[in-house]
Amino acid sequence: MTQELTDLRSSILEGRYSDALAIVDELEAMSKKEILRKIKAFLRVLLIHLIKNQVEKRLTNSWAASIRNSILEIQEVNVKENKTSYYINPDEWENLIEEEVIEKAIADASEEVMNGQFTRSQLSEMLDKLLLFQIATKLIDLTYTHSAKQLPAVIEEHLVQLPGGEDWINRRN
Repeated sequence: MTQELTDLRSSILEGRYSDALAIVDELEAMSKKEILRKIKAFLRVLLIHLIKNQVEKRLTNSWAASIRNSILEIQEVNVKENKTSYYINPDEWENLIEEEVIEKAIADASEEVMNGQFTRSQLSEMLDKLLLFQIATKLIDLTYTHSAKQLPAVIEEHLVQLPGGEDWINRRN
């Protein structure tokens, strides 16, 4: 990015404004790509823990924390600087989850679910992917309707509804 900024400065100083605008466009694209990469990483962590919850029918403190933190980070990163629009709109998550992230999450989760008892393909067959998608999007949708201050409590209300959620909230094994 340093080279792009140097080129941008030179283009402006030399009056090559069309070159400068092209560099600005390139910088914007690089920035958006990096933001989307971050969102996908948090989404993958969210899905891994929802997969573990679905298969193992329990919810641990660390899984709940990972789910909550992933949602909070997605909310923070997804809001554009203008604070009124998003990098990923509510109706765009389906393609992102189904096409790019879910298979990576299943592969990662296969190493952790039941201590790695299942291969990626076995775990994939076991999952109710539609339910997984519904839960993930329901949690992500909360980021559009609740403030960062409200969100942790609202997420907790949803975590209680997951398998093992009642035991988790009551701190039972």
